[in-house]
Amino acid sequence: MRLDGRRGSNNISDRRGMSGKTLGIGGGIVGIIIAGIITLLSGGDISDVLGNVMQQSAVNNTSSTYNPNDPEEQRLFDLASKVLAGTEDVWTKIFREQGWGEYEPPKMVIYTGSIQTACGQGTAQVGPFYCSADETIYLDLDFFKTMQEQIGASGDFCYAYVIAHEVGHHVQYLRGDLNQAHAAMSRMSKTEANKMSVRTELQADYYAGVWGHVDNEMFQSIEPGDIEKAINAASKIGDDYLQKKAYGKEAPETFNHGRSEWRVYWLKKGLDTGDPNGGNTFTGPYPPR
Repeated sequence: MRLDGRRGSNNISDRRGMSGKTLGIGGGIVGIIIAGIITLLSGGDISDVLGNVMQQSAVNNTSSTYNPNDPEEQRLFDLASKVLAGTEDVWTKIFREQGWGEYEPPKMVIYTGSIQTACGQGTAQVGPFYCSADETIYLDLDFFKTMQEQIGASGDFCYAYVIAHEVGHHVQYLRGDLNQAHAAMSRMSKTEANKMSVRTELQADYYAGVWGHVDNEMFQSIEPGDIEKAINAASKIGDDYLQKKAYGKEAPETFNHGRSEWRVYWLKKGLDTGDPNGGNTFTGPYPPR
């Protein structure tokens, strides 16, 4: 991904090295699985979710791995800052063109270990998440290392997709879809609520694809192989793939992000079209297509 000469975001806060020790929840794969749960419940208290997961997982003390002298650490921080700035430019343009009003960008906090948020206590083990209560994306850069080491997903555009997905939740929040989805879920059975969660996550994947398409139009940012790496990442963070890797089997009734093929479909559709209006995943049959 071409980012040379790109500006960094003014909406990013560096809190690395301020977190100390935290509780580790299982292995990296389990952390990735529950990252979606945290995102899903980002409008409320995440402590109950963490408690339930810790009852089912090995809990151990882990220390922050932040090294201020690590050049790769700083490179990833710069990447996150520039990608966030790119989402600001893209969604400001889209909101104006669509007559959606002025785009109000989210904040991003880069932290290590654990952090207190308006949605509860966040930890590095749960992966990146968006909290609508404070309109902030929380990211520990070690997540990118986990993606590479645990599931073989790497590359700058792959990492950018992760950030753009969380920004997609912010777009949903600004458009009112996120709160409507959460309200609907509160009235549903667990199985139906999970399906609504999948619809929400697939739209965030679509918005990430839209961002990639428009960002490339504006900045010629996509290099050969970038899209393939992002699609590979989407295929390896599907619920079916992660559950099989972690537990040896899948449980479709518990899916909250969707199958790998569904995630790939919606990401690719957004990348191909760049149409912000083409990602209605909330109506029609399930799974949405």
